[in-house]
Amino acid sequence: MKAFAQEILNGIPNKLPTAPALQPDVNRAPKRKDILSKEEKVLAIKNALRYFPAEWHKTLAKEFANELNTFGRIYMYRFMPKEPIEARNIADYPGNSEQAKAIMLMIQNNLDHKVAQHPYELITYGGNGAVFQNWAQYSLTMQYLAEMTDGQTLVMYSGHPMGLFPSSKNAPRVVVTNGLTIPNYSKPDDWEKMNALGVSQYGQMTAGSYMYIGPQGIVHGTTITVLNAARMKRPDGNFKGLLFVTSGLGGMSGAQPKAANIAGLVSVTAEVNPKAAYKRHEQGWVDHVTDDIEELKAQVTATRNAGEKTSFAYLGNIVEVWEAFDEANITIDLGSDQTSLHNPYAGGYYPVGLSYDEANDLMVNDPEAFKVALQDSLKRHAAAINNHTAKGTYFFDYGNAFLLEASRAGADVMAANNIDFKYPSYVQDIMGPMCFDYGFGPFRWVCTSGEQADLDFTDALAAEVIEEMLKEAPADIKPQLQDNLLWVKQAKENKLVVGSKARILYADAEGRIRIAKAFNQAIKAGKIGPVVLGRDHHDVSGTDSPYRETSNIYDGSQFTADMAVQNFVGDAFRGATWISLHNGGGVGWGEVINGGFGMLLDGSAEADQRLESMLFWDVNNGIARRNWARNPHAISTIKRAMQAEPKLKVTQPNLVDDEVLKNLL
Repeated sequence: MKAFAQEILNGIPNKLPTAPALQPDVNRAPKRKDILSKEEKVLAIKNALRYFPAEWHKTLAKEFANELNTFGRIYMYRFMPKEPIEARNIADYPGNSEQAKAIMLMIQNNLDHKVAQHPYELITYGGNGAVFQNWAQYSLTMQYLAEMTDGQTLVMYSGHPMGLFPSSKNAPRVVVTNGLTIPNYSKPDDWEKMNALGVSQYGQMTAGSYMYIGPQGIVHGTTITVLNAARMKRPDGNFKGLLFVTSGLGGMSGAQPKAANIAGLVSVTAEVNPKAAYKRHEQGWVDHVTDDIEELKAQVTATRNAGEKTSFAYLGNIVEVWEAFDEANITIDLGSDQTSLHNPYAGGYYPVGLSYDEANDLMVNDPEAFKVALQDSLKRHAAAINNHTAKGTYFFDYGNAFLLEASRAGADVMAANNIDFKYPSYVQDIMGPMCFDYGFGPFRWVCTSGEQADLDFTDALAAEVIEEMLKEAPADIKPQLQDNLLWVKQAKENKLVVGSKARILYADAEGRIRIAKAFNQAIKAGKIGPVVLGRDHHDVSGTDSPYRETSNIYDGSQFTADMAVQNFVGDAFRGATWISLHNGGGVGWGEVINGGFGMLLDGSAEADQRLESMLFWDVNNGIARRNWARNPHAISTIKRAMQAEPKLKVTQPNLVDDEVLKNLL
């Protein structure tokens, strides 16, 4: 048996392993807030020791106390696997269930050093988006998955494997929840405390549900966003010389320069962490890296004048870019921000005027001073953006809580009514009305063979399906289909893959079902190996987030979470292989509830039935909700869905003439 497979089967080893040598070039998570009392620190250590036999406790207690004091968390580095963590061929994983093997593959992909933001701390992206809280949880989970049968379900509580429970073949193999707290205990410091105690975690969106596929996972949506923002400036589609300025290259934000290149723009993305910037450069996701603002200004000007599409990473603070370009009268056409402002005080956003290392030191040793510096930075950041928008820049919030945190800092980002923000969320202007209301969202698949030939074959199949759909599609969705067809045809040449052989493609319910059926038939015919289906939680139905995914719902229900929870439950009994429900993805703990799924296609008739039932629900649940909120495109989309499926009966809103409401109160 291969060494990595034996390591999985062993779980937590029988003998106390030696501490590993950590490589200095691996990007590390910042030290977390020292938030526990002395008594709570003892409890955190006691909680950690319950994974291990009593004879190890004396040794590990001291070690875990040191980790807690040094890093603010107990990661259990001693128990990191010795074998490399990466997505392998599904056939190489040990086990009794193909579905469980697929989940092991996806977990390892999320923690691959090429993919994960802070792999030693089990954080995939977003600064704190964790797959597990510690390495004992990883080892136990992988062991359970290797042992389980299709008559069991693994229950995951915020990274902790609660255990295998009897179920049925039709039940999900894994049910994941992350950060689900009592509502009154859903503030940022509540997360800090619970995470330090080892009882809860922040799973972001796709990290804690094992569906992250590297920066490609967001690049299609980012391309759609940037492309349509550019069309607002240049409806004729001639984007030569348009400049997009933003920040963040660490996790999902790393997709921004690649998306801008695909859309044909010049872009500048600021990043304070050199390791993150150079990692994206090595992966081909950004063209040039510079830490000289004068050089940046000159290169951007020359590139625009030449009409070229080029991406620049600026090693420094984004505020410096906005201010320097303002002073130099360099026109910024499009602007945004994708730092992890859902996590502002623990490494998600770095204040201007401090180096990366200085900021990391200050946030731990003087949190109050760091908070003041951060809020002052946000005020400067917003002021510089306001100067540019006064000159014609189109600025949009990228759903990272930039406007929310800026408003809390007292920055000038509020509209005249002092209720709304002066700038729109990208969902309000672009993704909501142009995609989500029609049912288009980030469909994903992973070729479990790990073979490039399988990915090429699935790309071609998806393109064939879209071409067929274009022949009969209503006029209002043909532009989306045409953009998506171009995307998948160019996907290979754009070199999007990091980690597993995966693809993302925006598709509606009909498109997802037809593409998935084509895959399943190809698997049955032996043309490709098994395929895992999934999606980002940032989708039509998966997420209730008033400042992002549901920000274009205006009936007052944007703060409710019925849709996401119903989605999670409905996916479970309609055939998902695994399901997940999270608090906090993308915009911060207490600000969102989101859910996701994974599904293995194995070429069977059962897989055909499951994919049709589940994918239809997974999209149309959200369309029904958006329809009830009176979103015009969702009303027409759900009517088409009811015509296609006679069993679907959705409550329709009666629209009210605004004249009826005038002068009532």
